[in-house]
Amino acid sequence: MHRLFIALSPPKAVRESLQAIMGGVEGARWQEDAQLHLTLRYIGEVERKVAEDISFALSQIRAEPVTLALDGIGTFDRKGVVHTLWAGVTPRQAAEKLNRKVNQALEPLRLAPEDHGYLPHITLARGKPGFGLAEWCAAHAGLSSDPFTMDWFGLYESHVTASGSHYHLISRYPLKG
Repeated sequence: MHRLFIALSPPKAVRESLQAIMGGVEGARWQEDAQLHLTLRYIGEVERKVAEDISFALSQIRAEPVTLALDGIGTFDRKGVVHTLWAGVTPRQAAEKLNRKVNQALEPLRLAPEDHGYLPHITLARGKPGFGLAEWCAAHAGLSSDPFTMDWFGLYESHVTASGSHYHLISRYPLKG
């Protein structure tokens, strides 16, 4: 089985700027450089044949490069208890448009749709429920960057280990319209 997701990888300078502010929160598991990405679609576990079909479907997508900028921070929670810290991006519509194209390309494969709305973001840290973020969030609420352009997206495989998830880029797909 292959545990897959589709994502945009920010340029190195953007990842470095994020890494420069990551840290200082007890109980947080900060993402490593190779883990910093903007998910377009989580697939989950699939057989090899389905993975090959996904790769072919993604190769058929025609879309323009995506220009974004970092824009604030946020958290995900379950029943009011925070478990994930993320960096937002703007304009959201650019990533949302590419997310729709990915979903349309995968529709014929009858993959189960994600059960939540799409919010473009770059995960910075995960933690045990309720890990302390208030001071860090207040200090970095105004996170922003110059615009950056991503001219490809990728199909990734995730390997879960005791030390966390490790991602492997399987295929790159150009964004050139």
